[in-house]
Parts: sequence; structure tokens; C-alpha cells
Amino acid sequence: MAAEELVELKFRLDDGSDIGPIKYSSSTTVGFLKEKIFTQWPKDKGNGPKSIDDLKLINAGMILENNRTLRESRLPLTEVPGGVITMHVVVRPPLPDKNTDKLKNDAMNKGGCSCSIL
Repeated sequence: MAAEELVELKFRLDDGSDIGPIKYSSSTTVGFLKEKIFTQWPKDKGNGPKSIDDLKLINAGMILENNRTLRESRLPLTEVPGGVITMHVVVRPPLPDKNTDKLKNDAMNKGGCSCSIL
């Protein structure tokens, strides 16, 4: 029986800090990774996710799907033998409540725009 291939990952947050590196099995799902990131999210950061649904994992320019494994996500495993793969973590901004337009009004009062470059 062949040994399960391990993948060493670290997760880069929007402020440049990292979670990890930690080794995972190549059969680990992206959804499981999001759960781990959610539980290990630094508590001192004010922009944290409210649930795992607020997280997106990006690797090599691709948004990874929750139900896929690391192996199925076609990570560049063989290109980085023994190396650490860095995935970017994006937190979805809060959606406005259907009953209020508070977020919309707050955004209009700021009068600016923002962008994130990964």
C-alpha cells in the first residue's frame, strides 16, 4: 500500500501574515482547510470571517472549490518537491441585510474605493 502524499501549506492573510505551514494529506478537502483556517484565525484581527462560507482559498490564480481535494485541485505538487505551497485567503465582505441598507449607506459616506492586490 502506497503512503499518502503529504502537502505542506501555509495560508497568507490579507495583511501579509500567515497561518501555518502545516502538512496535510493530498486527499484533504478544501472545505476542511477552510474550517481549519476559520478556527485558527487570529482573534486580534477585526476583519475576520463570520463563517467558513466567508472564506475563499486561491492558489495559482484559481479559486478552490470546497468539495474538491488537494489532489483534485491540481496543486503544483511535483513542481515544489519538499517545498511549502502558499495559498491566499480572501474574506468575503459582509453582505447588506435585506431589511436595511446600512452597509450601502456607509460605503457611500466613505466616498472612496478599495482594492486588494494578491
